[in-house]
Amino acid sequence: MEVRTEPTDKWVRGYVGETVVVDSRAALLFWDPLRPVPEYAFRREDVRTDLLRPAAAPTAGPHPFYPPHGPVAEWYDVVVGDRVVEHAAWVHPDPAISDRVVLSWRPGVLDRWLEEEEEVYVHPRDPHKRVEALLSSRHVVVSLEGVVLADSHSPVLLFETDLPTRYYLPRVDVRLDELTPSTNRSACPYKGFAEEYWSRPGVAEGDNIAWSYAAPFPAVARIKDRIAFYNELVDITLDGVPQPRPRSVFSKASNRPVE
Repeated sequence: MEVRTEPTDKWVRGYVGETVVVDSRAALLFWDPLRPVPEYAFRREDVRTDLLRPAAAPTAGPHPFYPPHGPVAEWYDVVVGDRVVEHAAWVHPDPAISDRVVLSWRPGVLDRWLEEEEEVYVHPRDPHKRVEALLSSRHVVVSLEGVVLADSHSPVLLFETDLPTRYYLPRVDVRLDELTPSTNRSACPYKGFAEEYWSRPGVAEGDNIAWSYAAPFPAVARIKDRIAFYNELVDITLDGVPQPRPRSVFSKASNRPVE
């Protein structure tokens, strides 16, 4: 399958420390068929190619959540002063972008990404994705293996293109005594940083099934301090009607962010 591409008018920059590694006003968004979110492919003239050092393919597999997931034509390290950032850049073999350079958004590689003057995390924002948080009075019950984990009449429903509706519930409506805090953390380019996660010990796929954002981005400020669950991993009853567990990119464990 070929990659899908789309030009963007955004001014995009990526940094290692204070050094600008890429500065582009002609970035190309692309969607690899093996990954549902976009990446940027940059013209070589927009990349500090003097900082790129050819590298052998990594011996270990890539981080399961971050690309590349398919073939790579060329690998590069980024060298800034005494700092060597291994496998920070690569060339995708698809003819649509094979003359461009892709730079990694994996944590610990480039330190900062900007779209215009706004810092962006995890991956470029998809221009075809919408995220909306709405107050609701619907009755949401969350359970797992017959144990009720949450029961609420005042959720915030978060609608995100191509993903199941998430139900963000007040903490007082969640049975935190039935959950165990974990050290997992994650980031989202649309919502911010989820710095609290909870698991349900002793249950298959019970790790990191719930999370919360303490300081979400302004567009979804209503989810602040509320708790949501992976619909894919728990049983949800909405207004008395049991909901089927949806299938999404997060149904696969390797696509669920783990730090």
